[in-house]
Amino acid sequence: VLIYKATEIVNFAQGELMMVGGFFAFTFISLLGFNYWLGFIAAVAAMALFGMLAERLVVRPILGYPQFSIIMATIGLGFFLRSVAGMIWGTDDLKIETPFSQGVLRLGSLVLAYDKLSVIAATVILCGVLYLFFNKTTLGTAMRASSENMLAAYYMGIPVKRLNGLVWGLAAAVAAVAGLLLAPITFVHANMGFIGLKAFPAAVVGGFGSLPGAIVGGLIIGIVESFSGFYLPDGFKDTAAYIVVLVMLMVKPNGLFGEKLRKKV
Repeated sequence: VLIYKATEIVNFAQGELMMVGGFFAFTFISLLGFNYWLGFIAAVAAMALFGMLAERLVVRPILGYPQFSIIMATIGLGFFLRSVAGMIWGTDDLKIETPFSQGVLRLGSLVLAYDKLSVIAATVILCGVLYLFFNKTTLGTAMRASSENMLAAYYMGIPVKRLNGLVWGLAAAVAAVAGLLLAPITFVHANMGFIGLKAFPAAVVGGFGSLPGAIVGGLIIGIVESFSGFYLPDGFKDTAAYIVVLVMLMVKPNGLFGEKLRKKV
């Protein structure tokens, strides 16, 4: 959603960016012996630089071409990253020891694992940080202006191309955080990026241009999947998210928080 708002590009390699972020974290923490929090910061910073580099090498040269070309470029980037990750780190599941890997919180009959609680807490904190960034900083305001009208922002002196690179860096950093948080739950492996496909149903349900909508959409998809896995036969859990997307596209194509846009032709 960050990338789409700023550049109107749907990045189909976002799951692979999350996967690469997980491998970076494994390298820093497990192989190089960094402290978890230091490795966390190093992995997020490395992914921010990686995201800006990917935008500069893959996306920027084809800006202005048909949207289909850019979408295919991001799909190709995803396949490339998956292959390279398999060659460098192998195809085995890798484990990262985190402070949240073990232990549970008991509240009466309710039992919550620390690794799940870390996801919830990190999401809340990250949403708060992004809200403050986009609404209280000059750079965030410039990004919002660029997302509203890229051409007008350019004429007002905003460096749109540089902002696009920063947005990709920010999105890659967020993906790295997701990879780190998922590491104790799903482990780190070359096909980890397929989990990132769940981001698209969440974005569609919430509204592709809305950051709060993405969070709400993610919660809805998570709840639907959980109930489907518990009450419905095997197999429904993996398809429930996409059934919700089909229903949403038929009932409210713009999503719950999406803007209604009209184009005069």
